[in-house]
Amino acid sequence: MSRLEKIVTESSESTLWRLYIVRTASGVLYTGITNNVARRFLQHQSGKGAKALRGKGPLELIFHCEAGDRASASRLEYRVKQLKRQDKLRLVTHQPASLSAWLEALKNG
Repeated sequence: MSRLEKIVTESSESTLWRLYIVRTASGVLYTGITNNVARRFLQHQSGKGAKALRGKGPLELIFHCEAGDRASASRLEYRVKQLKRQDKLRLVTHQPASLSAWLEALKNG
């Protein structure tokens, strides 16, 4: 089973919102939230997702994690979008079990 097929299966089994990070061909990192990562990623790839990603392919899904309900996901998205690029790359590298805890640890130095 490919990584994308696994994500489709995971996403369709869950009603939780998820935070994800996509990397464009030029290395730009895009952060978003959705309740179905695979569907949203395919929308981005086909040019029907966020305008910021149109024509920027090929795209690579480099991170995703559970983010709770819609409000919690929005708060996490805001916090991740405020991170410096270096910290976003560190997030992708570490793939923490708890994004909230990781962000708190980062904040507290």
